[in-house]
Amino acid sequence: MFTEGRPRRQYRQVADQILLLAAARGLGSGQRLPSERDLAEMLSVSRPSLREALIALEVEGQVEIRMGSGIYLASGAERGMLRADAEGPLELLEARCIIESAIAEEVASHVTPALLARIDDNLRQMRAAMDDTPLAIRIDGTFHEIVASGLGNQVLVGLTAQMFQKRLTPFFARFSSYFEGPHTWGDALAEHGRIRDALAARDPAAAREAMRHHLTQSQRRFTESVLVERAEGAALQGI
Repeated sequence: MFTEGRPRRQYRQVADQILLLAAARGLGSGQRLPSERDLAEMLSVSRPSLREALIALEVEGQVEIRMGSGIYLASGAERGMLRADAEGPLELLEARCIIESAIAEEVASHVTPALLARIDDNLRQMRAAMDDTPLAIRIDGTFHEIVASGLGNQVLVGLTAQMFQKRLTPFFARFSSYFEGPHTWGDALAEHGRIRDALAARDPAAAREAMRHHLTQSQRRFTESVLVERAEGAALQGI
């Protein structure tokens, strides 16, 4: 039976368009691409989609994002291509938002003192790890697994852990490295606290909304923060 191939993910399509634009302009390795804002306008794509594409190309060694300078073409010779079906960070966060919000809603009806004690211990650990992003990421993942464990369903715990593990891929890790730090972990900790309080209140609707808000805000932090735009503007003013 004939089976159609999977459609290319949006960030991959945008990445291809960026490389085609560079080729059409005769740009070679070491030459600067248009700004993030200009590229989005030229390709008629959203800034989040463009950002995913640029960072995918950087992981592959096709471009170099220089903070304080701009985006430059690179040779791509030292790194391999991402898997053709590799999930984009924003697609993954959207999936987590849908699934984990539903899990939190169900967990609110099954909360035990032992579960709350585990969550409280996790929150204390995260509070102490604000300046250590790799450690904060691990503690963050544990928080979401603890919440999922409240249903006693190992399939859901495994699914939650599996989705979070994708956060550790080179693509997602590079993506998040531009936007995460003590200030974002402070926001995440406050959001985790609201999820904890909704669970403690045994309020399914509030638990669902608190988890939805947390993962929506995580996506917002990645898409609304400045990548190189402000630095590019400053550099241009100094010319």
